[in-house]
Amino acid sequence: MPTRRAFLKTAGAAALAPLARAESARPPNVVMIYADDLGYGDLGCYGSPLRTPHLDRMAAEGVRFTQFYSANPVCSPSRASLMTGRYPTRVGVPRVLFPTDQTGLPHSEVTIARMLKGREYRTMCIGKWHLGHLPQFLPARHGFDEYFGSPYSNDMKPTPLLHNTETLEEPARQDTLTLRYTEQAVKFIERSKDAPFFLYMPHTFPHIPLHASARFRGRSKAGLYGDVIEELDWSVGEVLGALKRAGVENHTLAMFSSDNGPWYQGSPGQLRGRKGATYEGGVREPFLARFPGRIPAGSVCTGVGSTLDVLPTVARLCGAALPPNPLDGIDIWPLLTGQKQQLEREALLYFDNLHVQCARWKQWKLHLARYNSAAYNPAPQGGRVNLPLPSPELYDLEADPDESYDVAAENPQVVAEIRARIERLMSGFPEPVQQAYRETLARKVGGTATGAVPRLAQ
Repeated sequence: MPTRRAFLKTAGAAALAPLARAESARPPNVVMIYADDLGYGDLGCYGSPLRTPHLDRMAAEGVRFTQFYSANPVCSPSRASLMTGRYPTRVGVPRVLFPTDQTGLPHSEVTIARMLKGREYRTMCIGKWHLGHLPQFLPARHGFDEYFGSPYSNDMKPTPLLHNTETLEEPARQDTLTLRYTEQAVKFIERSKDAPFFLYMPHTFPHIPLHASARFRGRSKAGLYGDVIEELDWSVGEVLGALKRAGVENHTLAMFSSDNGPWYQGSPGQLRGRKGATYEGGVREPFLARFPGRIPAGSVCTGVGSTLDVLPTVARLCGAALPPNPLDGIDIWPLLTGQKQQLEREALLYFDNLHVQCARWKQWKLHLARYNSAAYNPAPQGGRVNLPLPSPELYDLEADPDESYDVAAENPQVVAEIRARIERLMSGFPEPVQQAYRETLARKVGGTATGAVPRLAQ
């Protein structure tokens, strides 16, 4: 004869069983938090002295990547790749977009949000969009149910704060942006907890000019930049806390990364280069992913990942149909879960505007070209030009992550292999990209031709 306690326990379990089955059948929620100009060395879990306890906890409860890349060292192109899983030179956003531009991410490109709408996800974008400011390019046209944020970088004029297409403020009160973005995110999670949702949260900071709320100004030991980082970390903690209060943290993949390396402030860690450069400091980013019960806590992945990989990975996890456009990213779920530490993949290309400058294959990185002046500096006489290197530079990033020792002379077969892969890949890009590649390699440095023009498919 069962006791009353046993009966109630059994009855309670039976009552909850349909809810548990419904939860397991429902595709997981996805949260992508994206900082602006955050360096590889700016988080405590990556060796920074800055205080980032919530991001450090996210790393401790999930996986931290040590070799995760943006396809481009500046804002708009890196976001285009994240949203589409395709190189920015394929999707028509090869450079930074300005308020005077009349272009943006075309509707022919399928974003993560549009892809997930096919699975009946609720979707919201909160923060800096920077993929076109005209109504036809804003988040509502790319699969997002709602948008709250700024259409481009906070140093551009005008600087509006939008809700969908309505201007709430001009100029935006930047010292309260992180606070208000966070409030919007928490509200979205609360009202969306009964259905699958996708939250894309591209922060305005630490892009300059820096702003922190009154609560965080002067709080850090590293000046205003440290204050901004501590407030961003607080925001991540609030989002993770909202997931827990809503009862969905065990059913949510939460990710954090940055669009490119640090600009004038911030740290690339021990890496060479900064924002605007295709050295590691400009393109290697922090990446954290947390999914309790699915991603092992406290794991570190040394395999190569990219923002290009987020869309195909989310598609697999959520059971969404892949976009019809060919993807450049791959599904890295085996890296997230620790099933594998490395995945076979094609060479990763590093673009700056239309120009491919480097390629990563296995542990090797080959530099083919570089501009004649650093980004954001006054152009020299004759303009800023992408020039071929007199000799390609090859770096073994496992032994030499700061790209100090050129080993091309000792590894001619590796150089030849990567060059062949670049040429094969370039033949599939739009004609203006192929033309830029041909023009770069045909240029002369110091009166000497630097290499034959490659035979690209026409």
